[in-house]
Amino acid sequence: MTGEIIKDGYIQIKGSVIVQVGRCNTLRNIDDERIDLNGSFVYPGFIDAHTHLGMFEDGLNFEGDDGNEDTDPITPHLRALDAINPLDRCFTEALEGGITTAITGPGSANPISGQIAAVKTYGRCIDRMVVKAPLAIKMSLGENPKSVYREKSQSPVTRMATVALIREQLYKAKRYAEEKLRSQKDDECDEPEYDLKCESLLPVLSGKMQVHFHAHRADDIFTAIRIAKEFHLDYVIVHGTEAHMIAEDLKAEGVRVFSGPFLSDRSKPELKNLTPKSPGILMNSGIQTAIVTDHPVIPLQYLHMCAGLAVREGADYEQALKAITIEPARICGIDKRVGSIEAGKDADLVVFETDPLLLASKPSMVFVDGIRRV
Repeated sequence: MTGEIIKDGYIQIKGSVIVQVGRCNTLRNIDDERIDLNGSFVYPGFIDAHTHLGMFEDGLNFEGDDGNEDTDPITPHLRALDAINPLDRCFTEALEGGITTAITGPGSANPISGQIAAVKTYGRCIDRMVVKAPLAIKMSLGENPKSVYREKSQSPVTRMATVALIREQLYKAKRYAEEKLRSQKDDECDEPEYDLKCESLLPVLSGKMQVHFHAHRADDIFTAIRIAKEFHLDYVIVHGTEAHMIAEDLKAEGVRVFSGPFLSDRSKPELKNLTPKSPGILMNSGIQTAIVTDHPVIPLQYLHMCAGLAVREGADYEQALKAITIEPARICGIDKRVGSIEAGKDADLVVFETDPLLLASKPSMVFVDGIRRV
């Protein structure tokens, strides 16, 4: 995914890491165990950059719904790691579909809903599955916060109020950071009372943590850009349903987009312009794009089908493959570990006998951290 296709190649693994990659005719005799994959195709493990895996447990209602703390619209201090259930069977289904890394976190009920994590899809203890946590803070614009709090007769019920709440909390965190710094420089200044919400946003304000903005409509996307500029945020647009309609503007702003889900119906008004052509339009416009399922909206194991649909609707084939491997890794800042088959990276590999973007395709083998799991 970062170089040319290697034909008749080999991948050497030591422990959980790839140590060497090349053509078989350059491979010296070694005594290590070998797996002969003659005639097969090997790809880096697939990555879904926006899911709620393990947060909304499969087959359960409120008992397994740990993705939306809709009792408070501002909850940056909530951590996905404290809610993910790695024994949810959807982890196994994701792994069987070739997805070895998933970025998962809270839903979009709240304007600020909590901390997102990147995790491997194999394991029993979530703490030992972490690739990066926290990876980002989730913020949501548009219909979802409006509809949730309208039912409660509580703010926000408008887009104005949603953004005002986000802005207010960011300014509180900014002032909190200034007071902390002042107290460190001046012994006569008291340190501010500990505030977990503000503490959680300090890495965001310093640019050390991303913001993932849930935004479907074009106006909401522009609002996300406005907030990001105001507070100098490192941000990504999640969903971007109407992003294809403003591609030139997004390219000019250097916006990155997690495109999807688009293998779905138009279930609410702000999805009226949903089209599977969108990722192809974004990629062809030079916008850094990853394809996502928004699991459980689209089950995670169908990520490769979403990429295939994007190709059918105009996306470049190689770019679509990159959109479920190296591009999400780069956008999320985890490309030193995952996303491509290179020496020094985690040995997360998926083996196919046929084109992986075909509907009928299914991995014949899946490796996570150098061990065959499927």
